[in-house]
Amino acid sequence: MIQRIQTLYLILAAGISAGLIFVFHLWTNSEGAKVFAVDNYTYLGMFLGSALLSIISIFRFKNRKSQFVLGRLNIILNFILLGVFVYQSLNLSGETNVSEKGIGILLPIFSIVCLALANKAIKKDEDLVKSVDRLR
Repeated sequence: MIQRIQTLYLILAAGISAGLIFVFHLWTNSEGAKVFAVDNYTYLGMFLGSALLSIISIFRFKNRKSQFVLGRLNIILNFILLGVFVYQSLNLSGETNVSEKGIGILLPIFSIVCLALANKAIKKDEDLVKSVDRLR
């Protein structure tokens, strides 16, 4: 389980979704206060849901098809989260009191990259098993 590369990608995606949301802020509001994902339950739920899907996918290593489907669902969830962040950042006011976007808005992109690499490795494993089954 751990020796497979997709497990490492999924652990990295779970770490990004569950751990880095407490470190990096999403944006700075007009009062100068940093807004983290923990401050909004919707963002927190989406990030933790993404991390939970990654962890569940790690333990589904015996069923590669469901692991692949969970990875795709996780990618969709991260795209929805990214869309919500883009919508929110377009609604932030751009007046003289500058509202700065934080690096936390890019966390779903890093998670998507890790999940896509994990799905690619899962697909490669599935193809290898199918090719071996053909030889029997």
